[in-house]
Amino acid sequence: MNNSPIKNPMPTQDPSVRAKNFDEVALGYTEEQVRSEAARCLNCKNKPCRAGCPVGIDIPAFIQKINEGDYEGAYRVISKSSSLAAVCGRVCPQETQCESKCVRGIKGEPVAIGRLERFVADWHNAHRTEETEKVERNGRRVAVVGSGPAGLSCAGELNARGYDVTVFEALHTAGGVLVYGIPEFRLPKSIVKAEIDNLKAKGVAFETNTVVGRTLLIDELFEDGFDAVFVGSGAGLPNFMKVKGEDLNGVYSANEFLTRVNLMKAYKNCADTPIKHSKAVAVVGGGNVAMDAARSALRLGAEKVYIVYRRSETELPARKEEVEHAKEEGVEFVMLTAPIEVLGDEHKNVSALRCQKMALGEPDASGRRRPEPISNSEFDLACDCIIVAIGTSPNPLIKDTTPGISVNPRGCIITDEHGKTMRDMVYAGGDAVTGAATVILAMGAGKDAAAYIDEAIKTKYSK
Repeated sequence: MNNSPIKNPMPTQDPSVRAKNFDEVALGYTEEQVRSEAARCLNCKNKPCRAGCPVGIDIPAFIQKINEGDYEGAYRVISKSSSLAAVCGRVCPQETQCESKCVRGIKGEPVAIGRLERFVADWHNAHRTEETEKVERNGRRVAVVGSGPAGLSCAGELNARGYDVTVFEALHTAGGVLVYGIPEFRLPKSIVKAEIDNLKAKGVAFETNTVVGRTLLIDELFEDGFDAVFVGSGAGLPNFMKVKGEDLNGVYSANEFLTRVNLMKAYKNCADTPIKHSKAVAVVGGGNVAMDAARSALRLGAEKVYIVYRRSETELPARKEEVEHAKEEGVEFVMLTAPIEVLGDEHKNVSALRCQKMALGEPDASGRRRPEPISNSEFDLACDCIIVAIGTSPNPLIKDTTPGISVNPRGCIITDEHGKTMRDMVYAGGDAVTGAATVILAMGAGKDAAAYIDEAIKTKYSK
């Protein structure tokens, strides 16, 4: 037993070094550190941490396996509930989920569950030698629309239950937001590829460059013999500020900017896709996507990078770790500030972001104090590039081309508590239903939907 009240610190690249490269920031625990951290677990009888995990991983059980030195056994415990362990160990907000329930956190820091999961998954991937066990097929087929975390989780669960699963992905590379949205320095794409290759080895088929709703309709999937369809198409439609000058050269949505950097490798000299290498960048927004965009801009050579956020630092929705890393690397935070206009030069290129200072008033519908403008507080923030990271919405394509699919006022697909849409045998989950959320919540939705799809197909064909 390790009674230390604090976590073993995560080794990282030095900030002055990592701010100039796209290599992974967090280096991972050593075996000595992982054993020390695992020994902090109290192995609580009622497992409160498990209740905080959206996919229900038996956390004390896998940590006990680490204590025994059985890392492969620990991986098997995790993989019973999660098909993307190496991903979740890196990008899930454990501090607000499993770790927030840890008893150790009452009088100190909780056990570093995410760091332990990452170590176990990486150990498994480095030592994997066994042949993939093929599951007996049941003769039924399910189509999964989207290869992000919801789609991959649903596909993995259904495959394990014996279904022939085909995942349809609009882009040329599978992985959804895991490959186009999250930078290499937070989630190496080799990790995502390994997880997808594992699903392929188990029998899941992937069809890329297929836009369901354009290339192929959901009605046609049923005509082709699929018994059910799961829609996990995410929320990739960017929101904009709706201010004057937003159409000037040098204004990006965070989605476009990060897709160019992450999926299309615009940071490499040999990349085919262009991207603006700016001197000063203003990123509007305060979530994880804003941090990813700001830190990427810094790595592309920007001399100044600003986060412009209309509330205070206390209200920043980004993970605390991401905010700390951004600060260490040199990103400047301009708080209680809202953009009101994009200014340009005679060539219609961005020259500055005109802003207004804000004060926090009464709480709004989200429970956070509402930002209110301060009179005569306008100022110009000099920059030649602006990245808008103020949220995304689901693309209406599925709704517009599929009879029986309904959406709420935010454009999110309406489902019942089982993930079932108003269209028979069509289910949905993840950001397409909730709006932009976390990887692990999307995975949980995909996993749950798989169980309900399995039940629905069995019921339908047992009659």
